[in-house]
Amino acid sequence: MKRFLSAFALLCGCAIPCWASPPDSLGTVGQIHALTNEQAAQSPAVSFEATVTYFRGYEKTLFVQDEGAGIYVAATTNLALVPGDRVRIRGTAHDSFRPIVSSSDITLLHHGELPAPVAVDYQTLVRANADCLYVTVRGTVRSAEMQLSSGRTVTQLEVRMDGGYLRVVMDNSDPAKLNGLTDAEVEINGVDSGRFDGKMQQTGVLIHTTDFSGVHILSPPAMDAWSIPATRMDLVLRAANTREMTERVRVEGTITYYQPASMAILQDASHSIRVLTSAINPLRVGDRGEAIGIPFVDNGFLTLKLGQIRATGAAGPIVPVPVTWDDLASGKHSFDLVSIEGTVVTQVREHAQDVYIISTGGHLFTAAVRHPFVYQWEDRDKLPPMQEIELRSRVRVTGVAILDDGNPFNGAAAFGILLRNGSDVIVLERPSPLTVPHLILLVLLLLAIVLAVGARSWAVERKMRRQSLAMAYVEHRRSRILEDINGSRPIHNILEQITELMSCKLDGAPCWCRLADGTELGNRPGSLAGFRTAQEEIPARAGGAAGTLFAAFDALSTSRVAEPQALAMGAALAALAMETRRLYSDLMHRSEFDLLTDTLNRFSLGKRLDDLIAQGRESAVLFGLIYIDLDHFKQINDVHGHQVGDLFLQEVALRMKQQIRSVDALARIGGDEFAALLPDVHSRADVEEIAGRLRQCFDAPFALDNVTLKGSVSVGFALYPQDATTKDLLCHAADVAMYAAKNRNRRAEHGGARGDLGARSGAIRV
Repeated sequence: MKRFLSAFALLCGCAIPCWASPPDSLGTVGQIHALTNEQAAQSPAVSFEATVTYFRGYEKTLFVQDEGAGIYVAATTNLALVPGDRVRIRGTAHDSFRPIVSSSDITLLHHGELPAPVAVDYQTLVRANADCLYVTVRGTVRSAEMQLSSGRTVTQLEVRMDGGYLRVVMDNSDPAKLNGLTDAEVEINGVDSGRFDGKMQQTGVLIHTTDFSGVHILSPPAMDAWSIPATRMDLVLRAANTREMTERVRVEGTITYYQPASMAILQDASHSIRVLTSAINPLRVGDRGEAIGIPFVDNGFLTLKLGQIRATGAAGPIVPVPVTWDDLASGKHSFDLVSIEGTVVTQVREHAQDVYIISTGGHLFTAAVRHPFVYQWEDRDKLPPMQEIELRSRVRVTGVAILDDGNPFNGAAAFGILLRNGSDVIVLERPSPLTVPHLILLVLLLLAIVLAVGARSWAVERKMRRQSLAMAYVEHRRSRILEDINGSRPIHNILEQITELMSCKLDGAPCWCRLADGTELGNRPGSLAGFRTAQEEIPARAGGAAGTLFAAFDALSTSRVAEPQALAMGAALAALAMETRRLYSDLMHRSEFDLLTDTLNRFSLGKRLDDLIAQGRESAVLFGLIYIDLDHFKQINDVHGHQVGDLFLQEVALRMKQQIRSVDALARIGGDEFAALLPDVHSRADVEEIAGRLRQCFDAPFALDNVTLKGSVSVGFALYPQDATTKDLLCHAADVAMYAAKNRNRRAEHGGARGDLGARSGAIRV
């Protein structure tokens, strides 16, 4: 559902060349609607206010509307939005069926009223002229069922309007609400979103509404659809009407097949009919059932569409009819419960079904068992295993015959068997072991025995030579690992080399390493069934274990002296490698970060400034540099001691980190001086806003070690490249602005006034 453009924007777009750039500022829904898909593909930034008309949080689906224009938002938010909420949305536009917005920055302003729904007809909907708008439609409910949408239970209505059908999806899972809806004339308020295929081509009309409050019954049905007289299955076409005024019919029979949200098949004596239904209610194959729906002919077969089906009780069993390939290909058993014998050629598990290819009478056909509906969503990995049948076995399959063509005069038709479950395949006879492939294997086995006897003495001698070479190879690999430990190779690569070295010492046994964080490295077998394992902990410097080394051996083998020796050698090498890298990482951290406040130090800040300025010379970028000086910090040290001063600096750093963005960097460049580097800003106002937040975070007092302190700060900033184009000049400009703010603070304190942000911070151009 990622697309959308209002009708007004579509008409206006005709006058805009496809190569035109989007506006610099998109602050309303109408401006976003005015974009072409080519402009939206450039991902322009948007920031606008609008009213929520529909929200489905688990699917990230949000529709908003403002001043007669609506738009779809791919929303990543934890807000529990409801229709009528007024929100501010910041994000980017993108191309789809029509331009849409992606946003993870949504602010709830207040709750208000929904806009008045726009009355529309079917032609307006199918032409997408009301796309994303809150609309009201009228029609007759032709089907009302519980359905799944993104794995969640919802209510789905099929509504006939003058001109065609539309689908209504409500985020409501109460089956009791469906009573009295079928064939009722209704008025529905909801958001027009359209139905689309994988190429974002429109395939139908869809209305989204939150619950049944948007559905109003104008005229109840003349009678309960389930109370109409039953029609014989072979006579249902009498009610068909090509002008979509077809009367509903009711049929009765035994349920011989049921696939939730797809179809069911009812059989009554020699008659059978397919019911296309979106129902997901549980039905049991073999029960007596009844169905209501609209009759039509699908590929030559009588079918009920918009069907609703329910069980009415237990029924006498239907005995499957034994048939041949010719019987089924003739079409006289279409949709009947049949059984047929043949030989299994191949079998395969597909995404939605298990398929058996069966040969009978020189012809092939498929027998398929569909996976239970629940497994086609979140529990696909929990599917029961496929019934494995040895190839060339003779089997009998029982199921419903499905043909490709219902015209009996076109000759033999391709068919398949829909199995009710895996037990519908019964093995009658397994393949004979005296086959040509088996005889070939027997001859090859005898030849291998003869060759093995002749090669035994040669193998023993070669084994001795290989052992000598293996020892030399192991020592060479160990030396390489020690070199890599003192080099720059990643630690995970070194640990994998250690497991390979262990495997060499243990004659190729699978060896692997499991670190304390659960990471596994090396050659771990997919299943440890049939293996005997040995393990050795990797000691850590601080105590405990940094991980564990494992080796797997054949379950029937006995432990050897070489096993604990190899594991101990590997554990020692792994401990040396991990401790060496820990020391290196600690030194690197100490060289780049201030250890007291865990912020960048002056050296790291300078490197990042150099990188940003180098980038700025190649592309037009803006970034800001803020200098922060703590007021009266020396007095805190003098009065309360350096321990309290250190705690104060740590709390100050923590507060300032919470005020800057994830892309920004905070550094301590002196005893009581900090700097914030803002690499992604759009204007001076962005820097001023963050500088203001940094100053305001000092408004609350600091409670430190039974001491409560009141802090304040002087802030100055500079903007690249407006204020300076080199690192030294940029730092100087921010420093000058900061000291200017500090002087104003002192004058304000002597004068009894504190001053606002405009008097406390600013930028000096150099």
